[in-house]
Amino acid sequence: MSKNICIVAGARPNFIKVAPVIRAIRNAQKSGVDVEYQLVYTGRKDDPTLESSLFSDLDIQSPDVFLEVDCVNMNELTGMVMAQFERYLQDHPTDVVIVVDDLASTMAVAIVTKKQGVQLAHIAAGTRSFDITMPKEINRLVIDGLSDILFTAGISNNSIANKEGAELSKVYMVGNVLIDNIRFLQQRMQRPAVMDEMHLEEGKYMVLTLNRKAIVNNIDEMKSLITVIDSVARKAGIKVVAPLRGKALGFVLAFKAYQDVADHQSGIMVVQPQGYLEFSYLTAHAMGVITDSGNVAEEATFNGVPCVTLNSYTEHMETVTVGTNELVAEDPEKLQNAMEKILNGEWKKAGIPDRWDGRSAERIVQILAE
Repeated sequence: MSKNICIVAGARPNFIKVAPVIRAIRNAQKSGVDVEYQLVYTGRKDDPTLESSLFSDLDIQSPDVFLEVDCVNMNELTGMVMAQFERYLQDHPTDVVIVVDDLASTMAVAIVTKKQGVQLAHIAAGTRSFDITMPKEINRLVIDGLSDILFTAGISNNSIANKEGAELSKVYMVGNVLIDNIRFLQQRMQRPAVMDEMHLEEGKYMVLTLNRKAIVNNIDEMKSLITVIDSVARKAGIKVVAPLRGKALGFVLAFKAYQDVADHQSGIMVVQPQGYLEFSYLTAHAMGVITDSGNVAEEATFNGVPCVTLNSYTEHMETVTVGTNELVAEDPEKLQNAMEKILNGEWKKAGIPDRWDGRSAERIVQILAE
């Protein structure tokens, strides 16, 4: 009897994490495993963050179903996703629902899945900030608490999942699915045109990404961090390439305009958001990365690229204890010290965490098929 799997994505980064699972299911189908799947997106079909190249780059199809929920208020969004996903499960016989990460939409899907008596599997389980004032922390607790199967990326996540009462039989340390993508796409990465336009040499520039609301919504914090990044870059004579969106983009453009008036050529080079293959190349060949993204930090660890994370915690401590990552929170002085260590070649020696070997999705599909 065929097993029907529903894979749910709630935002662009989720597709990057579920893509290896989809490819692993396709491979399992070719080898005779009786399994079917559908990819569901909780958002809209015309979502501007979902460029068509994302799906071709990841070698997956665009979503089979769009729930068409688009709402700023998280409580309203949760209710709307619950209503739409309940209809989906009523119309589509499903044996297991796979969710990733910790979005409000992910929590909504998890609640409905359990209410409908369907098995729930959570990829990237056991991640915690231990800050209950963070909405995402509540989402994580709910999703993990409801999940029948918890797929963790590392020892620290495994430990958290087990301590919180999950039965050992439900927790599987499969490794980091993001790494599967890097391995899969290594030969397909594309040198971005912006590198030629800016005359950037491999290993002689840094990359900046900024998206975390706690930073981009705080003007004073943004000013102090961007000032440090720009100042250190100008002093060292290097460029910091910044593919930015939204408020972060607006702030940095305004900062650069002010610098131009003051006759200082900014060290930060704002570029268009890059396709997945181009962005992967850009970060893999940088001398260092400055980011507030856990995903970017995880990829930097695998690539052996020094990474400065503008956060006080990480969901995967392995990136710090084993990998190339260092946490500087929103502290300008720590940020400056970290950048200078990279520039002076004084960054710590690092390795790759256990099971970050590019086979995580295979393990996930094998466990689900059994």
